[in-house]
Parts: sequence; structure tokens; C-alpha cells
Amino acid sequence: MGLSVVRDLHEVRAAAGLEEIERFETDVFAGFVLARCAAGLSDNTIRSDVSHVEQVRTWFGKPLWDMQPADADSYFGTVLRPVPIPTRLARAQAIRTYFEFLELRHKIEIHNLTGRIVECPIDEINRPRGCAKAKLRIPPAAEQIARLFAGWRGELATCRKFGPVARNHAAARLMSEVGLRVNEARHLDLADIKWDLGRFGKLHVRHGKGARGSGPRERMVPLINGAGRTLRWFVEDVWSQLGDDPARVGAPLFCSERRNADGTAARVSSETLRAVWPRLRSGICRNGRRV
Repeated sequence: MGLSVVRDLHEVRAAAGLEEIERFETDVFAGFVLARCAAGLSDNTIRSDVSHVEQVRTWFGKPLWDMQPADADSYFGTVLRPVPIPTRLARAQAIRTYFEFLELRHKIEIHNLTGRIVECPIDEINRPRGCAKAKLRIPPAAEQIARLFAGWRGELATCRKFGPVARNHAAARLMSEVGLRVNEARHLDLADIKWDLGRFGKLHVRHGKGARGSGPRERMVPLINGAGRTLRWFVEDVWSQLGDDPARVGAPLFCSERRNADGTAARVSSETLRAVWPRLRSGICRNGRRV
């Protein structure tokens, strides 16, 4: 069996030029984002990881593969010392994930360019400790919810714009009665109400939340807990004030005051429906009584 020369990876080689390293760092970071997308993570999760890594990179002032444990000690022990524990934990995890990517994908390339061995600067000694305390959330009783919506319903007679307020009331009540998410409710079409299915009628939820990034999943939701009465009142008495043609394919159930370029009713935004929930969480009616 022949022998071959084995070179120690810690042997220092001539470093590449500054421009070449900058281009390589940009390509590596783009590859990190693409790899996280390939893993099926949501855009918000990827955006959060990228933000954490970029903030550490800005503080360090050099490519992160040059970061040593002493640098991490200085950053997490001084710069992030007053920062809340969840932020420190999230930033440390983002850095560990980024260095795992570097070690798996680019360890040899980085050594060839810079002569450095990629090693995560966050170890068992300086890794931020702590955990977020779980908050016990007790759902309100049925009597409290009924009192809240009764007070809200009373405001419909004196509100300045009946259509939008009644739409928000109906959407919030529908989400409360059948357990829809905001994004699921806003994507409902008028034709998704199946009055003749089952004992109470059903909703065809076409944009249901997927599991582990699998994409939207459709499901049928029965109109229980009085949801059928809520929808029937909304469709018969309110929808025409915001919608256009009920026979139009794709006519949204919860319409915005705005119109599309072709004059048809636009779909209400998720921000508009989410703005309703602080009111529900606070549990305050118009007369100031907390329910």
C-alpha cells in the first residue's frame, strides 16, 4: 500500500485578496439563506435568522468565520448583557446555525482562502443560558364572550361606518365560534359557504395552515356554535354594502372598502382583521366595563 502526504489543515496558507473574500462571503451568505429556504422554514424565521447574523457581523466588522470564543465572550457578555434573555438565546442559536452551515459546506474553501479553520465561537462555556417562561393563558368563559359581543353588537347602531364595523364584528365572531385563523378567514370566498352540507352547513377553508411548511391545506369546517346565524346575517344584511356581484367567481366573503383595478371588491387585509384582536384580548366594551 502506497503512502501519501497528509497536510495539517491548521497550516497557514497565503490569504486571498480583500475583494475575493468579500465576494466569497456574499456568496456564502446567499447560500445560507437558500439552504434555510430549502429546509422549509417560513420567511419570518429566515428573516429573523438573517437579522441576527447581520447584527453580529456589523458589530464584529469582519467575516464571522474569523470570530473566536473570546469575541463571543465580549459580545454576549457586554453588548448583549442588558438585552432580554429570549433575544440573547435567539441570536446565539442563529450564530450556531450559521457556523454549522459554514462547517458543513465551506470549511475547506474558507481554509484555502484564509488559512483559518472554521469553529463556532459559542461553546458550552459561553453559550447563553436561560429559558422563556411559559405564560398560562386561561380562555374567557362563554358568558364573558357573549357579553363582549353583545356590547360590540350594540355599537353597530351608532358607528360612523356600519359596513366595515359589521364586517369586523362578523369576522371576529366567526373566528371565535369555529376556530379559524386570521389568514384563513380573510381568504374565504362567498362561495365557500356550503349551506346544504351537514346538519349546520360547512365552510370550505381553502387556505388552511399547513404542517411543517407543507403549504396550505384545505378542510371543511362545520358551522357550529351559531356560526351559521352569524354568516347568514352578514351575507344578507351587510355583504352587499361592501361586495359587488355575489355570482362573481372569487368574490371574497370579507371585502375591503377598497376596490380592485377592474372595479370589483378587494379582499380585506390580514392587518385589518388582526387589528380587531387587541379589542377582544382587552375585553373592554364601549362603556368601559371589563368582561
